Amino acid sequence: MSHHTDKQLLNRLRRAHGHLGKIVGMIEANRDGMEVAQQMQAVIGALENAKSVLIRDHIEHHLEEIVGPLPAETREKLAKLSDLAKFL
Repeated sequence: MSHHTDKQLLNRLRRAHGHLGKIVGMIEANRDGMEVAQQMQAVIGALENAKSVLIRDHIEHHLEEIVGPLPAETREKLAKLSDLAKFL
C-alpha cells in the first residue's frame, strides 16, 4: 500500500471514529433517534469509503507486484474494475 493511500485511509478512519464518538455522546444525552441514525449513517459511509480505498489499493498493489508496472490504459481499465469494490 502506498503512503499516500495510507494517509487517505487513516483520514477516513479518523473521520468515522469522530462520528462514532458523537453518536455515543448523543445517546448519553438522550438525543432524538433520527439525529442518532443520521450520525450512524455517516459512520457507515466513512467506513464503506475506507474499505473501498483499501481494496482498490490492495488490488492494484498486488497486481503490479505480479506483472510489473501497468501502462496508463491498463490503469484506467483497472480503475473501472476497482470501482466494483464499493459493492463488496
